[in-house]
Amino acid sequence: MRGLMSFPVRVAIRSRGALLLLLLVTVVGAAPLAQTPQAPAAPKPSAPKPAAPATESATSTRDLPSARSILDRHIKEMGGRAAILAHSSTHATGTISMTSNGITGAIDVYAAKPDKSLVKISLGGIGDIVEGFDGTYGWTLQPLTGPMLSEGKELAQKKFDADFYSDLHQEGRYASMKTVEKTSFDGRPCYKVALTRKEGGEDIEYYDVQTGLKAGAVLTRESPMGPITATQVHSDYKKFGDLLLATTMKQTQMGVEQILKITSFEFDNVPPSTFDPPAQIKALIK
Repeated sequence: MRGLMSFPVRVAIRSRGALLLLLLVTVVGAAPLAQTPQAPAAPKPSAPKPAAPATESATSTRDLPSARSILDRHIKEMGGRAAILAHSSTHATGTISMTSNGITGAIDVYAAKPDKSLVKISLGGIGDIVEGFDGTYGWTLQPLTGPMLSEGKELAQKKFDADFYSDLHQEGRYASMKTVEKTSFDGRPCYKVALTRKEGGEDIEYYDVQTGLKAGAVLTRESPMGPITATQVHSDYKKFGDLLLATTMKQTQMGVEQILKITSFEFDNVPPSTFDPPAQIKALIK
């Protein structure tokens, strides 16, 4: 069974926290949604390994930089807190491709403070897909399902992901933030940061040890098909105005890989009416 599902592109293209990353990337599923389970191989007996001394684990954790310092370094490398707060809206354009099935298309991502977002994707052979959040209502328009309103957890997560200043990870956005370990992500040394959302659930973000910039994330979000987890890799940072932003995002979910490339980025030029729900959605709002 194959299907069309939606997952944050917003979380990556910058719903301010998301140049490629906001979370609303629409995905065309090319991988099976269900697979026949295979019986696990019987484990081979092995000699027990001695437990590491408690002091060793405590020392390694204590030596890690705090989550806040890692996030602040990323903000500084992007251009600084003042530069981020100086803008009130963004418009990114680019391309999206799924090489496994030959699907390509154009993408426009709009965002405005405090929490408005709109993603338009035109896919060859499929049609136009639109996802939006106007600060109150979240919706999706796509050829296979028609107009749909977001509800419950899905709506709450759209509001969370549409935070225009999410790059700042401001106080109150998360219940807790913790540096988990120094590890390898996408072939480079990174700090792994766990961010616990107030409404429940956890986002994992990775920050390049050398550059301080965000290298990617592992995110789980609700969808009409249930919870979906995606791994995002951010790269090719370039300067747009006073901010350094990722222009390539590779996202993998349910065995499907999408590549999003941003070709242009504009600030403070998005009309408020951009985020008005279309007529088909207004008809569903009671």
